[in-house]
Amino acid sequence: MARVCDLTGTKPFSGNKVSHSNIKTRTKWLPNLKDKRYTVPELSRTVTLKLSTRAIRTIDKLGGISQAIMKAKADKMSDRALKLRNEIKKARVEISAGKKKIAI
Repeated sequence: MARVCDLTGTKPFSGNKVSHSNIKTRTKWLPNLKDKRYTVPELSRTVTLKLSTRAIRTIDKLGGISQAIMKAKADKMSDRALKLRNEIKKARVEISAGKKKIAI
């Protein structure tokens, strides 16, 4: 199970802890990941993503998972998030064409 944020691509990083006596000890810092469920109104279903707490705050600030996924950089997103992004794009095109009606 990879410790990587689905939206931002945040992953563990390593470095040295340096003591007061200047002794270096290798250590690893893990991202604060949470499993979070969101309802995607364009798809009329819920999705579960593994997100960092910082990404969760960004999603709340942008007004929902759909806006955050569209604004995120595609090169850092996971395959699941990219697939979800493509589904949302397709649903938005169908909604704008008048084929589908959603209840908000």
